[in-house]
Amino acid sequence: MPYVTPSHPAPPAPAARTGRPRGGGRLRRLVAALAAAVTLATGAALVAPATEARAAVPQAAAALERVTNFGANPGALTMYVHRPAALPANAPVVVALHGCTQSAQLYADNSGLNTFADRHGFLVVYAETTTANNANKCFNWFQPGDNRRGQGEAASIRQMVAHATSAYGTDPARAQVTGLSAGGAMTSVLLAAYPEVFAAGAVVAGIPYGCGVDVISAFGCMSPGVDRTPAAWAQAVRDAHPGYAGPWPRVAIWHGDNDPTVVPRNADELRDQWTAVHGLGQTPDRTSTLAPNDTRRSEYVTADGRTAVEVNRVPGIGHGTPVAPGTGPQQCGATGTQHFIASICSSYWITRFFGLDGTVTEPPTEPAACWTASNYEHVRAGRATTTGGYAYAKGSGQNLGLYNTFVTHTLKETPPGHYTIATGSCP
Repeated sequence: MPYVTPSHPAPPAPAARTGRPRGGGRLRRLVAALAAAVTLATGAALVAPATEARAAVPQAAAALERVTNFGANPGALTMYVHRPAALPANAPVVVALHGCTQSAQLYADNSGLNTFADRHGFLVVYAETTTANNANKCFNWFQPGDNRRGQGEAASIRQMVAHATSAYGTDPARAQVTGLSAGGAMTSVLLAAYPEVFAAGAVVAGIPYGCGVDVISAFGCMSPGVDRTPAAWAQAVRDAHPGYAGPWPRVAIWHGDNDPTVVPRNADELRDQWTAVHGLGQTPDRTSTLAPNDTRRSEYVTADGRTAVEVNRVPGIGHGTPVAPGTGPQQCGATGTQHFIASICSSYWITRFFGLDGTVTEPPTEPAACWTASNYEHVRAGRATTTGGYAYAKGSGQNLGLYNTFVTHTLKETPPGHYTIATGSCP
């Protein structure tokens, strides 16, 4: 479906009224309303006036390296990389996804990710879409042909990660993804469709997976947002890769309190989606504030003490990536163009959440433990949760069936706090 709605629709020509039936005015108003919805949902709301955009372009950082022939590319995307001068063997890789009307280079110049890639030694892969895919250069997170496993843009990005491993020697177990707005929504797509590929993700001003199925529904997802139960949101993720039992990616959510384009309600729905996927409740285990602007952080923690989901609510900002220009250890980015907002260096905290700055160590591996019991007993013992009359294994979120004393399963726990249905031998 082509999206060619202009940013500022021109008024109809006077001749358009001649020869029309009396109901034409109502029809025109309906068409105009639908056109406005399409314009916003496809990202035209993010377009800066041409004169402002020209005046605001920052001095470009080092040019990204374009990668051709990276493999199957059903989504017709372009791959770029930022490779630190001293990239270690088995380095992590972070996929970065720009917002509507942006480019890979613009996102690299302003987001600050490259600062931390150079500092800590990881590869950044920048995926870029085109106006041929979407008139406003939005990733098509709401299109079934692009947001499903093995299809379209999602499959192209997955191929970029595979190419990074073969061409640059990155560690396939340490792939992460982040993005802004439509790129944030596509981050949700990748975490759901390829949970075995991405260890973690950071969604900036984005939308839960499974919210939109076309342009009009995407508009409703953005504003006023869609309210579903945690179980319903989690089921959408599980349906993206049926049969997958985890471990699921860790997820950081960043959202401005005053975002009028993708309303802050989406941060709550994202939290509900991914805490339920991890078998956690929606009440935070830890809360804190981050300097320099008192960003409010809520953390949802697994039994072994790791943060599976965190929500960062940035005060006083609208729609964009929070950055903090400067040379300090927690500063990054530039504000020379729209949708990079001076507040806090989100890339610093995202890098830290991904465990790429050396401050996060994996807990020691422990032998698997197994329990055979009814769903009622699993819930009572804390190995499962119950929603809507069904039991779900904590950690993997696998549906165990009806919550009662008659349905019995053997659950294996590995790592601590992550339970799956034992399908083979169990210690």
